[in-house]
Amino acid sequence: MAKLDELLKQGSLAELQRTLQEMNPVDIANELGEMDTADMIRIFRLMNKDLSTEVFAYLDENDHKTIARQLTPEEAKRLVEDMYLDDAVDFLSELPADMVKTITDGAAPEIRHLINTFLKYPENSAGSLMTVEFVRLFETQTCKEAIAYVRSSGIEKETIYTCYVVDKATKLTGIVSLREILTSKDDTLIRDIMNTDFVYATTKEDQEQVAQDFKKYDLIAMPVLDLESRIVGIITVDDIMDVIEDEQTEDLERLAGMGHAEKGYLDSSAWELSRNRIIWLLVLMISANFTSMVVQRYEDLLSGMVMLTAFIPMLMGTSGNSGSQAATLMVRGLAIGEVSTSDWLRVVWKEFRVGFLCATILGIVNLARIIWAPDDWQVTVVVSITIFCTVIVAKIIGGSLPIIARLFHLDPALLSSPILTTMVDLLTLLIYFKVATYLMPFLGLDFNTGEPPATP
Repeated sequence: MAKLDELLKQGSLAELQRTLQEMNPVDIANELGEMDTADMIRIFRLMNKDLSTEVFAYLDENDHKTIARQLTPEEAKRLVEDMYLDDAVDFLSELPADMVKTITDGAAPEIRHLINTFLKYPENSAGSLMTVEFVRLFETQTCKEAIAYVRSSGIEKETIYTCYVVDKATKLTGIVSLREILTSKDDTLIRDIMNTDFVYATTKEDQEQVAQDFKKYDLIAMPVLDLESRIVGIITVDDIMDVIEDEQTEDLERLAGMGHAEKGYLDSSAWELSRNRIIWLLVLMISANFTSMVVQRYEDLLSGMVMLTAFIPMLMGTSGNSGSQAATLMVRGLAIGEVSTSDWLRVVWKEFRVGFLCATILGIVNLARIIWAPDDWQVTVVVSITIFCTVIVAKIIGGSLPIIARLFHLDPALLSSPILTTMVDLLTLLIYFKVATYLMPFLGLDFNTGEPPATP
């Protein structure tokens, strides 16, 4: 099948429209995202109303802004009115305020009211994610009446697989699947087959918690209630998948010591990327001064035993990697609800055992250096003991920092890389030099020369 831009250049508009109707909207959005603005707008305007609305939902934020600037107010109004409400709100939240006002002023009053209500919900809350296009049933309806209602209004709903049952005050009293309705007798009342034990979110609940509940209960949709237990919308799994991707991206950025980027890598300028990275680089550079102070503190020891200096990078790398392993697992565990702050002592005990086993193996392997470097066996012993101690300490710190961050309502990933690196490096050097200082007399080495004392 010819690409859309090729058909456009050939002037085959009829073939282009036919191709658009046969393509998956996701594939169309991917191709549009690679075109220049003029071609993107031309093809977008060739699509019928339903297809253009569906394709638009799969475009990224920059393409949304590009298309919005090219559309007439009437075209933009029609696009917003045809979109599912949650997609429309996401789209409008990306635009400048003056453009939002122009679009919403031309929209139907009821849509304008709903959009303004949704835009007032806190960012990253359940209320900002939800849609109002869901099937609402009453307890007193029969299955036959429910089927007739779904048949007449279902085309306008984002999902019909789960229906939400309310009382006269619109309070949610239960949920029922369309399968249950279809397989029940016509005269069966909805209240007799609905499930009253359901999972829900409140409008101000954090989207990360909502995502965890989706995963925990294997949901495809979740009702959102206000403070009076009235259903005001639902969140569908496609929106939660976007949340999970955003949260994982943010965690990875923070694990790498970077600020959160609002745009994709290729869409961000060099200044934006450097701005997101420079803060933690400055923090690490300044905090590294503490490491330098430790080295200066033991300058006499290092001048006497130059061999000790050669192993500093290996020790810092080993302990740093050990801590990062534990921290990464804890960040993930906290994110998916596998670990909670109340599990801190269990985490410390487990990381101590894991660290002990890893440290023992690494220490023994390092002792093997004595085979090919027997003259430096004293340094090998010092390094091996240091590895044993620092790996255990790094594992415990790496497992603890994310939990401590959560206790103080911080993002666990925030403390799990830059701060962890600084702490572990500092402790590694302190342990290394302390071990060397205390063991040198027992190993028969002179503190000032690093050599065995002269025989009288």
